[in-house]
Amino acid sequence: MAITDWPVDERPREKLLQKGPAALSDAELLAIFLRTGISGLTAVDLARHLLQRFNGLRPLLEASQADFCEHLGLGPAKYAQLQAVLEMARRHLQQSLHKPEAFQNPDAVRSFLASHLRHLPHEVFACLFLDNQHRLISFEELFRGTIDGASVYPREVVKKVLSHNAAAVIFAHNHPSGVAEPSLSDERITLKLQQALRLVDVRVLDHFIVGDDEVLSMAERGLLHE
Repeated sequence: MAITDWPVDERPREKLLQKGPAALSDAELLAIFLRTGISGLTAVDLARHLLQRFNGLRPLLEASQADFCEHLGLGPAKYAQLQAVLEMARRHLQQSLHKPEAFQNPDAVRSFLASHLRHLPHEVFACLFLDNQHRLISFEELFRGTIDGASVYPREVVKKVLSHNAAAVIFAHNHPSGVAEPSLSDERITLKLQQALRLVDVRVLDHFIVGDDEVLSMAERGLLHE
């Protein structure tokens, strides 16, 4: 049976318009993105099949172009469309951090950092540069490393901070292992960066570690030194 033959309140698009996107299942949301099914499968059936093959929505969204395009109903056009949607979401999150109250809400920062760093197969050390009212000036990836770690150089961080005329910073890096627990080296480099930036009157507000299911705040753990 075609989706157009379903009761109106069961069709994904109409359901979204009536009840909002949060009311839809992963398969229904994906079906709206797919728009059409394939021979013998509605868009919802195809979406369920793809979620099963990829083992969930997140692996599908983070799949490489080659992995994505080898599945029925998907191809380069759909991959490009998906990447555009994901990038719009990232930019929306970044723009939300420009609001004056943004950094009073750690969840907004966590969502932004997860969208940028969680899916990366290599470690990346990044920084949010803030002005004296804790408004976002810029977000930049500063160092990239292997799956085992990134080399972080305090001198280069200080140069970047001064070039942005930042008054405060928030650091972040991902753990490709998926475990967000801070290591001893994470604690050591955070202390070194705090000491270096203290000499130029710049505060380190936090250092977030991005894992698979958690974005951990070192400040909340009491691991920042005043």
